[in-house]
Amino acid sequence: MSKKEKSEAAEKIVKAEKEKAKKPKSDKPNFFVRAGKAIVRFVKDFRGETKKIVWPDAKTVLKNTGVVLAVVAVFLVFIFLVDQGLSLAIGELGDLARNAGASVTQEADDHDHDGHDHEAVPHDHDGDGIPDHDDDGHDAVPHDHDGDGIPDHDDDAHEDPTGASAEE
Repeated sequence: MSKKEKSEAAEKIVKAEKEKAKKPKSDKPNFFVRAGKAIVRFVKDFRGETKKIVWPDAKTVLKNTGVVLAVVAVFLVFIFLVDQGLSLAIGELGDLARNAGASVTQEADDHDHDGHDHEAVPHDHDGDGIPDHDDDGHDAVPHDHDGDGIPDHDDDAHEDPTGASAEE
């Protein structure tokens, strides 16, 4: 190639590039045209796919519905039984805990600080409405026999050493 031919070829290339720069880059149609074509294509594809579906007959649908309902019923009974069993077990554990707590409290009440066993609730064996004495001979509940508002004592060890009475 001669120099002249090379320069003409170079000019053509430069001219083509200028024209290309002036032209809009996209030869695509606008957004709405493209969207419309996409929707039409989707609808055609959708109709074609729905024609390929094999729908079951009524007998098959009823049979499958029965199977589903039976499985649901079996699981319903199973979950109900598990729920009832767990509720019963938790209730029994609660009762056991309350009983264990009550017996621990009862044992703590039965043992006095001096290590002697005492009844937690004094009993009225003679039926006079006054609790009877405990095993050590002490009144389970102190009584005020003389009416001075001060509970009386069972033994003489607690009397006033001077021998004076409270009324004097």
